[in-house]
Amino acid sequence: MTESSPDTLIARLEGVLKRLEMLLPCPAVAPDWDAAVAWRWRSGGLHAILKPHAVRLSDLQAMEEQRDRVTENTRRFVQGKPANNVLLTGARGTGKSSLVKAQLTEFASQGLRLLEMDRDHLVDLPELLEMVTGRPERFILFCDDLSFEAGESGYKALKSLLEGSVAAPSDNLLVYATSNRRHLMPEFLSENLEARHENGEIHPGESTEEKISLSDRFGLWISFYSFDQEDYLTIAAHWVNVLGGQQGDPELFRREALQWALSRSSRSGRSAWHFARDWIGRSAP
Repeated sequence: MTESSPDTLIARLEGVLKRLEMLLPCPAVAPDWDAAVAWRWRSGGLHAILKPHAVRLSDLQAMEEQRDRVTENTRRFVQGKPANNVLLTGARGTGKSSLVKAQLTEFASQGLRLLEMDRDHLVDLPELLEMVTGRPERFILFCDDLSFEAGESGYKALKSLLEGSVAAPSDNLLVYATSNRRHLMPEFLSENLEARHENGEIHPGESTEEKISLSDRFGLWISFYSFDQEDYLTIAAHWVNVLGGQQGDPELFRREALQWALSRSSRSGRSAWHFARDWIGRSAP
């Protein structure tokens, strides 16, 4: 048998294929669903979050309307009724992510499970869907702080999941996404020049239409806004009480809470939480 014989070439090719297979990631394996109620997609599979961040609905102050709309949507979902994918957008630190986490705290005992997936892993959505399809649990796919740049592969994968595929979406999974961008992609002033005027009507250009096409697939849009001064103070006082601290002198508490917000340039729930922890830490004996 010569070096150039067909058998020799086939043997060499088989060796190359075996080495390539060793470099490829293994197919994702379904986890032990009884091991946790929250999971994170990493390295081609789901990894259990053994200690999820437990946020209670009662801790979400000064956002009653947003809280009630999302919670009612989730309640219908866990009851097997029609419900919508949810896009939560708005100012930073206003409770978007906390509201999603609170859904797990409220409904985990009723079969709700939270699956967290970063933007960079959205291309793995088909594998994730295979794992959850047909399961008795109800899954929320949580995409936190979501935004895309033009041409990203994850953008198309998410569009396909949200009513963009020939296959029907799984009835036991919803997408809850948070973002600081209303349409999940950057917007440029130059895109306004693409708008067309026809018979007195304004029609957006192709770039704008492409950006709207993803956010438009979310059935429920929830907007969040910066808190006013009194709401911020109410949230700060709430967290001091929850964390077991004392407000002490109300005027001093108010003054220092406002100074904290001014130094952070933000009257947000996150700032109120950070101030409460600092206040209690300084007040502790």
